[in-house]
Amino acid sequence: MSTWRRSILAALIAASALPAAAEQRPAISLAVTDVAGLEELQRDYGAFKAAFERLAGIELRFFPVASRTAAVEAVNARRVDFVLTGPAEYVVFRARSPSIQPLIGFQRVDYFANIVVRADSPYQLPADLKGQRVAFQDIGSTSRHLGPAQLLADHGIDPRRDVRTLHASVNVMIEALRRGDVAAIGINHFDVVRIRERHPELKIRVIARGRDLPPDILLAGGHVDEAVAARVREAFLRHEQALVEAIAASEANRRLAGMRIVPVDDRSYDYVRAMYRTIGQPQFATFVGE
Repeated sequence: MSTWRRSILAALIAASALPAAAEQRPAISLAVTDVAGLEELQRDYGAFKAAFERLAGIELRFFPVASRTAAVEAVNARRVDFVLTGPAEYVVFRARSPSIQPLIGFQRVDYFANIVVRADSPYQLPADLKGQRVAFQDIGSTSRHLGPAQLLADHGIDPRRDVRTLHASVNVMIEALRRGDVAAIGINHFDVVRIRERHPELKIRVIARGRDLPPDILLAGGHVDEAVAARVREAFLRHEQALVEAIAASEANRRLAGMRIVPVDDRSYDYVRAMYRTIGQPQFATFVGE
């Protein structure tokens, strides 16, 4: 074969390979609802991005969102493909974007709410807190507000009528508990461990432990091609350990170490819907605290 014919044949082969290569490496966008800026996304999820692109063969682009509402609007406008969010956020996403699909869940280790008192307090059961002051953390947080509020309700205490509630940062809550300004605080298990490690002089006692909370969740917008969504799901299931380790590699995500990637469906979040009803938000239409 002559040189010019070999050149044409090589060019045709290369050209025909280009669409296939593009098809093999689609690009997707991802928003994380509790991380606002691009710099923070790169810092907290940069290792995950690199691992995901290598293992899944999919280009991943971060899409910063200023709020949870902005994330919903971006999905509905088809400006972002996938959203990583928490259980409390999911039920609002589902109400405001019915076409969004739960893809996979991230089940944290020891992810549950607690009602905590000082070890020397007279309070033995949640019922003993009736009429007392109870502090929660971030408004709208699954494990630091909604979960503890529902935990009280599960024990027959209406958090809106039977106790006086307030919201504060964890450091303010610890000091309030130490001084006796509040009778109890509602926090998650990670917070309990941290208090015992960093404040050994403050003896605390857990008087109620909630059920394990539903997993964090990866959502796919209704506009995402089913084949692409399936490929993303398969990548997480096939490379679970490597991707979880990459997510937990940053300091901000250390609490996520050891979590499992699990299948999810909408019914898994009915307990979270009960939490919204407990705090007087039965429509799931707005993000509490935003």
